[in-house]
Amino acid sequence: MRDTQLSRPGATALVTGASSGIGAATARLLAHEGFRLVVSSRGGRGLDDIAAETGARPFPVDLTRTDAAEELHAQVTTTIGTPDLLVCNAGMGWQGSLQHMPAETVTHLVRLNITATVDLVRVFAGDMAARGSGHLVLVSSIAGNMGVPHEAAYSASKAALQVFGQSMRLELARTGVALTMVQPGVVDTSFFHRRGSPYQRRRPRPIPPQRVARALLDGARRGRPEVFVPAWLRFPARLQGAAPGLVDAVRRRS
Repeated sequence: MRDTQLSRPGATALVTGASSGIGAATARLLAHEGFRLVVSSRGGRGLDDIAAETGARPFPVDLTRTDAAEELHAQVTTTIGTPDLLVCNAGMGWQGSLQHMPAETVTHLVRLNITATVDLVRVFAGDMAARGSGHLVLVSSIAGNMGVPHEAAYSASKAALQVFGQSMRLELARTGVALTMVQPGVVDTSFFHRRGSPYQRRRPRPIPPQRVARALLDGARRGRPEVFVPAWLRFPARLQGAAPGLVDAVRRRS
């Protein structure tokens, strides 16, 4: 079912992780489409720049803090009311063998990739349901469907996010609140440098974050429960579920 709220003039949106990559591309697209925006990240020049470029209201916040969701909720609702669109994009990666991953990094990754999103949905979904409209977008990863070696904790966090999204989509049925899960493949952003290792594989080739942003908004407007970017990733993801041994064997050879 098409979400007409997201096509009306002056629709409102909150984008987290907005200072770079997919979040920044999404903020730019939403601003171009006429949305009234609030953008959030830990802060710094990147957030200030995207806010100035898009005319958005910036709110720097560390989403791994226990009270961060409530704080951001209060700031956003005071500024634009309950948003029509909530894009939960903030996240982090880490590459390396799990036994070499510091315990504090595991904790931080889980808090940002899972707990922060759960908390944001917890504080905003109720307002949306009471109003009878709203759209939640959770930015996951193909790694949540097909575990990536040397990214075990990251893959696990994205898999957890997907099951959370499925649960909330059912929980919010008949409330007027929809949920779209966006699952990008390799995206040409600073994500890989921040995780500690650049992307070095020849295939698949990274796609621009603007392509993810366009698919995200189109999927939300069309009311799609799931969006793969690029779309062909849907097929290996489904095959992984149907024949994991076969897919593992193919991936080990590649």
